[in-house]
Amino acid sequence: MQVRNKRARSAFRTGKRLPKGPNGGIQLLLIQSVDSLGKQGDVVEVKPGYAKNYLIPQGLATFATDHHRRMVEKHKAQLAEIQRQQLASLHELAERIAQTSVTIEANANAEGHLYGSIGAEEIVHALKNEGISISTDHVRLDGQLKELAQYSVRIYLGHEIETSLKVWVVPQAQEAD
Repeated sequence: MQVRNKRARSAFRTGKRLPKGPNGGIQLLLIQSVDSLGKQGDVVEVKPGYAKNYLIPQGLATFATDHHRRMVEKHKAQLAEIQRQQLASLHELAERIAQTSVTIEANANAEGHLYGSIGAEEIVHALKNEGISISTDHVRLDGQLKELAQYSVRIYLGHEIETSLKVWVVPQAQEAD
């Protein structure tokens, strides 16, 4: 059995058994909230590969030992305050995005059809020019933008916070000869 993760390898070397849950998975304590899994401080049960290859190496979770559980209970108030601050900053960011509209210049033919298309990367770049930094994972497009028009693009910031952004796709300015 070949294990590449150092933490998991040390658990195997020392003979420690990984904490099994009632359904046969590994019990972990979430250090940070994971959208599809749970909130910070939750004890979750996941498949061994997901734990060893993603959650533990990314620092999102640790083994659910009694010591770690006591530590979380001890610092529950601090965790709640940190989460409250994160949610407040996300709500503030969502409000800024909702009040912002971005303009993206693109090459188009006479009928208004773009020669290419506008995707999440272009929207993120336009927002960055406005002083707002998000990742392409936050942009929810129903399809690529292929015509000159105004679009309402959904932006999902996590923790069930979603807002919309007005995106204007306009023809590229002609250079003077």
